[in-house]
Amino acid sequence: MTGRTLYEKVYADHVVAQAAHGRDVLYIDLHLVHEVTSPQAFAVLAERGLEVRRPDRTVATMDHSIPTKRTDGKLQILDEAARSQLETLSRNCAAHGIPLHAMGEEAQGVVHVIGPELGLTQPGMTVVCGDSHTSTHGAFGALAFGIGTSQVGHVLATQTLLERRAKTFRVTFTGRAPDGVSAKDLVLAFIAKVGTGGGAGHVLEFGGEAVRALSMEGRMTLCNMSIEAGARAGMVAPDETTFAYLKGRAQAPKGADWDAAVARWSALPSDPDATFDREITLDASALTPRVTWGTNPGMGVGIDEPLPAPGDAKDATEKAAREQALAYMKMEAGKPLLGEAVDVVFIGSCTNARIEDLREAARIFRKHRVKDGTRVLVVPGSRQVKGAAEAEGLDRVFTEAGAEWRDPGCSMCIAMNGDKIEPGQLAVSTSNRNFEGRQGPGGRTILASPPTAAAAAVRGAVADPRELLR
Repeated sequence: MTGRTLYEKVYADHVVAQAAHGRDVLYIDLHLVHEVTSPQAFAVLAERGLEVRRPDRTVATMDHSIPTKRTDGKLQILDEAARSQLETLSRNCAAHGIPLHAMGEEAQGVVHVIGPELGLTQPGMTVVCGDSHTSTHGAFGALAFGIGTSQVGHVLATQTLLERRAKTFRVTFTGRAPDGVSAKDLVLAFIAKVGTGGGAGHVLEFGGEAVRALSMEGRMTLCNMSIEAGARAGMVAPDETTFAYLKGRAQAPKGADWDAAVARWSALPSDPDATFDREITLDASALTPRVTWGTNPGMGVGIDEPLPAPGDAKDATEKAAREQALAYMKMEAGKPLLGEAVDVVFIGSCTNARIEDLREAARIFRKHRVKDGTRVLVVPGSRQVKGAAEAEGLDRVFTEAGAEWRDPGCSMCIAMNGDKIEPGQLAVSTSNRNFEGRQGPGGRTILASPPTAAAAAVRGAVADPRELLR
């Protein structure tokens, strides 16, 4: 029998039945819900008189629309549409018996942060959410992907989903990443290599020495941005690092169930003779900190590399895209971004708002202050992360350096509930998307790692974090 990949094992374990046109009915282990994509789905259930099939396998949180700044000691919702979304989620969860981590509650946070930290996300699971960055959970060896609003309703009603088998794509990072080069830099280098459509139709499996050396936080960053390469999902095979992270968490198995689970999870990694539809290898030891210069995550370069010229593009389509991106970003081809003045720095999002990300940023802020005139927001990914950071004194490190310390939420990643950049401003952001207006109408975004973002805050301009880490 031919060896199977991690993806093929998890997929096969969840096929309930075969459907028409090459699709399968796939059982869903965990359905994560938030306030933005769920109201329409719950409305459809109400119209058809349907109940939620497995409220015990459904977990909700508030993250996209909530405020992160306290006024007079209280979180105040600034947007009436956001208030309506949050209130609707509360009503729907109460009506269907779905656990909800609401604003201000201890376990509240960004959906792709709280799933892992609560132990809800486990190897071998299928995990879905009405959010494209559900791929984050693939770091645990789960098959995790985003779904549309109509699919959210389908999963709520049936706990299943119609799916097609994807192709497989192994991404191997050899060597060890140097100090100052993080998981964010690895994945930005990969996306720049293959393009934003390079993973289309595939599930990525990240591996190699550099990936095995990553913490779970780093692996989550890798998988989080799989979707930015056009992939259906990203996965990392579970190992001792995975098990150590999960052990003792609230929703993780206990006692004999834990031992049985580890034995089961240990059989998930791809077989030695498994074959992939596509493979690529990158040398992590040769990478430098990365930044994006354009208007999609594939438009990236090493921090000291010149921006590519439109005339060097492989075809007319790419040439036009480069010209448009350079014009929007007000950047000049042939020059590196080093020294480009920055207005705002955002450290947060489901990509880089975990405790390790904050520690990496704090390494720079411990010794250096924010440049006068530069606004810096540090937004933890959950209340647990916020509590852990404050227990370590990281909040004081940030505020004493001149940054704003906020409450958990999606915040400036998606420019909701008041956290945004102004037209024409340039932000260095640890989030995952740099589309035109993503962080506010007319705003310009450079994607980077937490250390690179912190370095930009200190210099008031795009800067190499390695200089400040030495």
